[in-house]
Amino acid sequence: MSDTAPIQTRQFPPPRAAYIHVPFCRRRCGYCTFTLLANRDDLIDRYLLALERELSLLGARQEIDTLFFGGGTPSHLPAEQLERLFEIVWKQFQLADGYECSLEANPADINAARMAVLRQYGVNRLSLGVQSFNAEKLRFLERDHTAGEIYQAFELARESIENVSLDLIFATPQDTPAAWRADLQQALSLSPAHISVYGLTIERGSTFWSRREKGVFASPEEDAERRLFEQAIDTLTQAGFEHYEVSNFAQPGARCRHNETYWRGGSYFAAGPGAARYVAGRRETNHRSTTTYLQRVLAGESPVAESERLAPPDLARERLVFALRMMEGVDITAFQNQTGFSIEEIAGRAVAQFVEWGLLSRTAGQLRLTREGLMVSDSMWERILAV
Repeated sequence: MSDTAPIQTRQFPPPRAAYIHVPFCRRRCGYCTFTLLANRDDLIDRYLLALERELSLLGARQEIDTLFFGGGTPSHLPAEQLERLFEIVWKQFQLADGYECSLEANPADINAARMAVLRQYGVNRLSLGVQSFNAEKLRFLERDHTAGEIYQAFELARESIENVSLDLIFATPQDTPAAWRADLQQALSLSPAHISVYGLTIERGSTFWSRREKGVFASPEEDAERRLFEQAIDTLTQAGFEHYEVSNFAQPGARCRHNETYWRGGSYFAAGPGAARYVAGRRETNHRSTTTYLQRVLAGESPVAESERLAPPDLARERLVFALRMMEGVDITAFQNQTGFSIEEIAGRAVAQFVEWGLLSRTAGQLRLTREGLMVSDSMWERILAV
């Protein structure tokens, strides 16, 4: 059976997507809580050895449609070690015809040597962590690149990779409608294939969290953040981008297919410290400490720190939440056929309230976010999952 078979009876096919976590960075930015190591390039070779051993546990070589290298900063690896990374991954995965292979990159890392490796090993989608073109905002975010380096990196990348995506952050203390408009316009001037916009999220454990608690800076009010998000939606859609997921905008044909695997409830392999996979109905997450991950794998032990198989109703609720992140929403009949549950069975009360409050729209067999719901979607997911 395929991934569209009812959850209760499904025999899970092998995943057609894979994620590789590369945990190295030049520095940890103040807002970051991802699994990474800064200034520990001495561990790159050990990481590559551990990754090779972890991937070997998959057994036979797997054919996949999408592959995503995230981090951390995969582009931080020197060209020689980046080449070794691809050799290890290619040994385990074979990319199908029409594949998508994405790699996250820091503009300051893009040079001729690294781009030659990416070109040689078939990377056809690059996600540049631009965050902003504004010098003051870049300093606040503790980024290590300038606007000039963004333009240089983009031009060099586009010489061999047509599908280049830009990540932008809004709702920093420096943001005003005018400053954010300038960021958006500068991004559009490059004619990227894809743009992702994220409101600055400050989580416990980040250095920004403690600095904000001490009053070093204050986050914008919710209404101000909302206006900036709406400004991004209007600016990018008017420029011809399709708003296809809460934070993501694409030129025609340039959606991130790998991320769509997550949002559509598909299964996927994953390897590396902190990597989370969904295979045969089971979710597993590797240990978030890179050093612990290395110790475990190199000692012949499992790197898995968490493992669970969700009950069918919980899995259906999770799929509903992921699907509602897509602007096209949920086909109500298809959802029931795929999960074996009606929306009323698993989240009827919460969904009915959201429809009544104008946060969801239910028409012609579709359930989707409204513009109002889009603004508060994170709090909606918590309500649905907590049923």
